[in-house]
Amino acid sequence: MSNRRRVVVTGFGLVTAIGNDEKTVWENLLAGRTGVRKVQHHDLSANHVHNGGEVDSVALEASLPPGMRRADRCLKFAFEASRQALAAAGRLVWPPTETQEIGSIWGCGAGQTQVLQDAHKCFFEKGPKGMRPSTIPNGMANSLAANISIAFQLAGTNYVIASACTSASNAMGVAFRMISEGHADAVLCGGADTPFNGFHYACWNNLGVLSKIAEPERALRPFGADRDGTLLGEGAGAVLLESLEGARKRGARIRGEVVGYGESSDATHITGPSVAGQAKAIRAALASAGLEPSAIGYINTHGTGTDANDSTESAAIREAMGTAADTIPVGAMKSYFGHTLGASGAVEGIGTLLALEHGVIPPNLNLESPDPACQLALVGAQPVPFTSEYAMKNSFGFGGGNAVLILRRFSE
Repeated sequence: MSNRRRVVVTGFGLVTAIGNDEKTVWENLLAGRTGVRKVQHHDLSANHVHNGGEVDSVALEASLPPGMRRADRCLKFAFEASRQALAAAGRLVWPPTETQEIGSIWGCGAGQTQVLQDAHKCFFEKGPKGMRPSTIPNGMANSLAANISIAFQLAGTNYVIASACTSASNAMGVAFRMISEGHADAVLCGGADTPFNGFHYACWNNLGVLSKIAEPERALRPFGADRDGTLLGEGAGAVLLESLEGARKRGARIRGEVVGYGESSDATHITGPSVAGQAKAIRAALASAGLEPSAIGYINTHGTGTDANDSTESAAIREAMGTAADTIPVGAMKSYFGHTLGASGAVEGIGTLLALEHGVIPPNLNLESPDPACQLALVGAQPVPFTSEYAMKNSFGFGGGNAVLILRRFSE
């Protein structure tokens, strides 16, 4: 569409296992320092796997206002990431004195699991008389986006997209379309998830997809021949997207640009990925951006470290990108953060924007023996210079949902 508006990034925020701010996260990405450890904040001792990407709770709590200290952990993550993004964009008013015409669109795989677990516990112990009236407003699926809207007085539309591991990328893609087509001028979007609560984590533990490699720092090995599965992570990523005209009018610092978005559904299996479905989303994203595969200078993969995901994603990239896949550097960031589920598209998308801005691609961790079946130009153990202006971020989730973003280093 030749008449669509340009959509730029004016701020982002991060709460992750490798840091709760942009500077720390970027330093750790470049240095190849993982945040995957033995989980301390939650008791996982009864589970087979005890490792994951856990947020520094002490640092997080110190950054929160008093009114947010008793909130669900997922909301705390989203609040802090939102605060950072709005502040970086010059749109933070705290405490808020009036509304701003900014949307709040969030991705989340499981919702506010702490609230729901506590409610279930009360019900089984005390029955209906033990249920708090606040459980519904605090635990409903859209509570995350609604609470961010209320906390920062964002009067644009607010809702949650729940599409498993594609949730945050879907949220960013929908926000991109809304702004480019003129339905909104600014949208705060991203994702948050907290998978370590007892009930929720036990379900993942018994699914059989978590790496049983004992050493935490080496347990998550995307695209490795010796990979053993994924590991979960918690956190949030928030991005403020605006029209280029609006950002210019405010004199905002522009951190990058979203130029394309594609999505598809495998329509095949609830947990088994599809080469055809993923390739369709990649092609749709390239068409949305008006680009040929050769224009892409970096692919930030979904890269979960499971056998099915990595081999399927590799084949999908080759099918959609053709011979360009022989030379495009390919990275995977979950070995830094853990798999942050519904937040992963935003957290890793911000990592991609930072790579574009700084002109360097972070190393891949634990890739001593690349899988010969994953025939991609995988980045090694050292950072790689990055001069191309375009990057691709893939997100593929349970349920067969696929979402791909095309990001650009900003240029007039």
